[in-house]
Amino acid sequence: MANKFRENQPKRTCAKTYTTYGPFKPHLAKDFVNRCGYTDCSDFWFGGPNNFHIDHFVPWKNYPAKPHLKTDYQNLVYCCSYVNILKSNDETDYIDPCNVDFNDHFTRDNVGNILPVAKSSSAVYMHKRLKLYLRRYQIIWMLDNIVARMKQLSDAIKNPKNQNIKTNLQVLHSDLSTELTTYLDYLRGNQ
Repeated sequence: MANKFRENQPKRTCAKTYTTYGPFKPHLAKDFVNRCGYTDCSDFWFGGPNNFHIDHFVPWKNYPAKPHLKTDYQNLVYCCSYVNILKSNDETDYIDPCNVDFNDHFTRDNVGNILPVAKSSSAVYMHKRLKLYLRRYQIIWMLDNIVARMKQLSDAIKNPKNQNIKTNLQVLHSDLSTELTTYLDYLRGNQ
């Protein structure tokens, strides 16, 4: 069963101008709902906005005659460091996360693995080049879903009519413990 790649479409809304692109980061974080434009991972799991990068969708270094690309807000993408480093100055075949609905090009399986839609050559290219198949993105998706379920259960358990929800909450805490341990092992290089 396929799941949507992302719930919230990022939109570039900042109309400010700066002489460097660094000051755009808080605006990008807001416009991208604190999620990587390419993986949809929350910046929370990477240590927050300070650990996220600003990608130039069209690499400004490739176009010395177009210096405006460096500070054009419409050319900036909020993304995790892993993807930004892999993309680097490559501009082969990418989908702009704000101009195109990634849900038409990527899906997720039941455990959160990012899958390219086969008929989208851009998605297939990005999946391989940006290593969107890495387990970290699957684990983060699972953790995000568990946290969302915990919030729903926490709210519901406060209602005295929902005493049976306590059992579900205990199972959910077990799921969270398993996923968190898996992620910690992954970060430590034990997998």
